[in-house]
Amino acid sequence: MTREGPGKATVALAVAWLLLVGALPLARLLAESLAGPALPAAIADPATWRAAFWSLVLALGAAGLATVAGGALAWALLLRGLPARGALIFCAVLPALVPAQVMALGWIQAGGPASPLLLALDLAPPIGTPNPIYSAAGMVALLAVQATPLVFLAIAALLRRVPGEVVLAARGLGATPDQALRRAVWPLLAPGLLAGAGLAYVAALGNFGVGALIGIPARVPVLPVLIWQRLSAGGTASLAQAAALALLLAAMAAPALVLQAIAAKRAPAAGRLAFEALALPPPARAAALAGVLLYLGIVLLVPMLALVAAALVPAIGMELSSGTATLRHFLTALAPGAQTARSFGNSLLLSTGAALVLALAALPIAMAMRARAVRIATTATDLPYALPGACTSVAAILVVLSLPGGGALYGTLGLIGLAYLTRFQALALRPVAAAAARLDPTLDEAARGMGAGALRRLFSVHLPPLAPALAAGAILVSLTAVNEVTVSSLLYGPGTQTLGVLVFNLQESGQSPLAAAVSCLALLLSAALMALATLAGRRLPAGTLPWRV
Repeated sequence: MTREGPGKATVALAVAWLLLVGALPLARLLAESLAGPALPAAIADPATWRAAFWSLVLALGAAGLATVAGGALAWALLLRGLPARGALIFCAVLPALVPAQVMALGWIQAGGPASPLLLALDLAPPIGTPNPIYSAAGMVALLAVQATPLVFLAIAALLRRVPGEVVLAARGLGATPDQALRRAVWPLLAPGLLAGAGLAYVAALGNFGVGALIGIPARVPVLPVLIWQRLSAGGTASLAQAAALALLLAAMAAPALVLQAIAAKRAPAAGRLAFEALALPPPARAAALAGVLLYLGIVLLVPMLALVAAALVPAIGMELSSGTATLRHFLTALAPGAQTARSFGNSLLLSTGAALVLALAALPIAMAMRARAVRIATTATDLPYALPGACTSVAAILVVLSLPGGGALYGTLGLIGLAYLTRFQALALRPVAAAAARLDPTLDEAARGMGAGALRRLFSVHLPPLAPALAAGAILVSLTAVNEVTVSSLLYGPGTQTLGVLVFNLQESGQSPLAAAVSCLALLLSAALMALATLAGRRLPAGTLPWRV
């Protein structure tokens, strides 16, 4: 029996949706950038080159550090199998899930003479000492911390394809565990290391939160912030300038995307046996475990404690003690009518709305992935997710303003929601597509033979087994979008600021304790979404959720 492919109507709808949310915005961005004098003017502007230079330096530096740190974590947690591996992997992935502006705020409060945490520990430097995070080196370190999990996850994804027979053969030839890993396993993992480096570079290149909260005070300009500043100026000329800068940012990200594509083609063929971690001798295992715990303590515990301490003091610069601790800022954030409630509501509405729409779209797209046209069209949604968020923001503005009456959407939640659809479609589709590829096609053929139409097969045959993947994809979109700042900071208007924008605005206006309190609440919200995703993804294979490798 020959297997029938997806129906023509399903394929046509899937391709149309993918091109609408993916290809159209990018094409509009390209057309706007090349049509007028904005691109030559941007190239001739010294401010563009300063921002491009620092963006490149910071991204390369962060990618280099993240590659080293991510490789070291992969060696300890994936190749050598330390104790409490699951919990350590969860903590190792967390820096990528903590919003950039929250992580930046935590590190700001962890350094300098005004740090409530350092004052409480009697470790604060003398008054007048500059905060080391307000520097290019501080930005590189913070960007590397957030990008390290991307390298780790890229290696973890490739490790699932490494044949266990390679290690057995090396050990059978007399190789020690270290020699087997160095000579047989790491060469196979090199594409994952390269792909992770590319991901880290793009993530650092497009990071707005660190560039705004730290780069502006440190006088280290970056392109995402320059795009935000151009859009803030208002007018059609500023929009064209922002489009030209976004195109330049995309061009700077392009080599990393090519690197990822090359790495993907060099992935090893999976073997019959899965790779099993090689245990370390007890002394080396204790040393490796201590090193991992020290790293996680520095990158997670220190900034989070500093954030909580900053939220509990009446004002920055005061020592946290039993006499000064207060919940005033939390109560202010949660007070009826406070802008926090509106921002929480906006973020939840946008993130859940985008998650539901994208999950609904992911179901027929995943079932139509056997069609070549659909597989090709999915690259149109992969690009907006891979490119820096500033490119998506400008593209969304251009598309909306091209529509009759589209100007009415400018600065509204509708515009941000449309940008989220473009930005996160790939994120919602990946777990569903992976689960759909493992479905038994005979179920569909049997339903088709009994006269079931495409819609009935979709909801009666395919939806039940794909429901956990759909839920996991939707929650991943919610988790990413609820604290997102890059896209929303460029698109929000009066009354439409999101949670990420609120934290940024509070910090910029000098309300650091309140910003810290809101950040703590945002982390609790993220933790709840992660718990929901974990429950939804229990029946999904490893790697579907980032913290379940």
